[in-house]
Amino acid sequence: MLIFMALALFAAALPLCAIDDPVRVENGSLSGASGASPDVRVYKGVPFAAPPVGDLRWKGPRPAPFWQGVRTATEFSAACYQTPYPKASIYYLDPEPMSEDCLYLNVWTAAKSSKERRPVMVWIHGGGLTRGSGAVPFYDGEALAKKGVVLVTINYRLGIFGFFAHPELTKESDRNASGNYALLDQIAALEWVKKNIGVFGGDPKRVTIFGESAGSWSVNYLMATPLARGLFQRAIGESGGAFGVMKKLAEVEESGKKFAASQHADSIAALRAKPAEELLKASSAASFPPNVDGWMLPEDVYTIFSKGKQIDVPLIAGSNADEGKSLAPWPTTGKAASFVEQSRSRFGDKTDEFLKLYPAGSDEEAMASHYASFRDFSFGWQMRTWVRMQAKTGKSKAFLYYFDRVPPGPDSGRYGAFHASEIAYVFENLLPPRPWEDADRKLSEAVSSYWVNFAATGDPNGKGLAKWPPYKESRDVALELGDKIGPLPALHKAALDFLDTYFAAQRR
Repeated sequence: MLIFMALALFAAALPLCAIDDPVRVENGSLSGASGASPDVRVYKGVPFAAPPVGDLRWKGPRPAPFWQGVRTATEFSAACYQTPYPKASIYYLDPEPMSEDCLYLNVWTAAKSSKERRPVMVWIHGGGLTRGSGAVPFYDGEALAKKGVVLVTINYRLGIFGFFAHPELTKESDRNASGNYALLDQIAALEWVKKNIGVFGGDPKRVTIFGESAGSWSVNYLMATPLARGLFQRAIGESGGAFGVMKKLAEVEESGKKFAASQHADSIAALRAKPAEELLKASSAASFPPNVDGWMLPEDVYTIFSKGKQIDVPLIAGSNADEGKSLAPWPTTGKAASFVEQSRSRFGDKTDEFLKLYPAGSDEEAMASHYASFRDFSFGWQMRTWVRMQAKTGKSKAFLYYFDRVPPGPDSGRYGAFHASEIAYVFENLLPPRPWEDADRKLSEAVSSYWVNFAATGDPNGKGLAKWPPYKESRDVALELGDKIGPLPALHKAALDFLDTYFAAQRR
């Protein structure tokens, strides 16, 4: 009897590991570590592609190397090369080590065995396609893993390393394309997930891609590219779409030629020989956007969706109430006259119509209109367009949200429901130093549950949650996520309808 009692006590003292460790993926064996909760297992710094260094700089991702023995996966990899946010930025974090050898991902799972088939969520970080990584503390996947998903975060090449295009690169490609390497990295990560996520208890046939800002742009591009077909079954975009006018390959090639000339490089070989730090510094003022290359993106995103050629999967998309307060703060010397002048420069003979929607009768009114127009122009219109086009040309349901909870803290009045403020709620990572309240915890529980339900079934609705109706243009209803959770009909409708006509003119 004493022996059995001792064995029982010993078993009770064992950590409740989520899954047998090590696990065997395609390239070798991995050993992870317990999370803060012993029933969650975490695998960090897992290679999903070969290091894009040397001759592989500015080439599509190549397969990750195989390894012998058991690879320890308990530390995040280096972040991809980037210029960190300034210390004064609300987005500043302590700098991570950086390297071109950065194509790694991280997995959180609470599955008890590889035979389980839990829904998978793959997070694509934001940062303007120039900053960020999968190791940001707000992206820790433990809480979502405990709610039943296998959570993956990824790195992808950034800035000049992720999007540099040049005629010589196009010529050496077997697809007659260049640039868009970061998006190909994301596809490579999804291919890795499809092949390997089963050993972590994940279901490769129930993969949700989700991201914020540039991560949301990426989700939008991935829905548009035929190269990602079959790699995911649901999509969530938080504050970022790409339905405006896009650069074509020839345009970004010309920009690439000018940059190479500025570096006195007469060949791609000469540019590849330059240290990454030198290229990063030299490119700080340059722009390297995704492009319509005829291969990954056969046409621009708007055209692909308008023709119903997008990857037709259930969609959640939305934006925040105060996107511009952290991204485009009103100058301390801002005046109504300057707002009107800038409006005339952008909207021409449509300015009077614009100013009826965003009045500037005083400096204070102009400041409010600056923030409202930035929110609608950069984010609100993109997200409504995304769900509208999916609802119109696709068969899968789309759901629109509007996040307006102001996180508590001394900067609440300054920033409001700022760009990216919803992330902490999505991941249930209400981290210090903000003095989070019960209202925040309640909202986080609801938002994360909507997201997890959606990953599991393609529908965010579930027991105990306010009903979230699928988007229909005739009803034009978004779900408010804030101090109240419920339907918001015709959200900013007049302003967004005006922007419909503006962007239509830009496409002509």
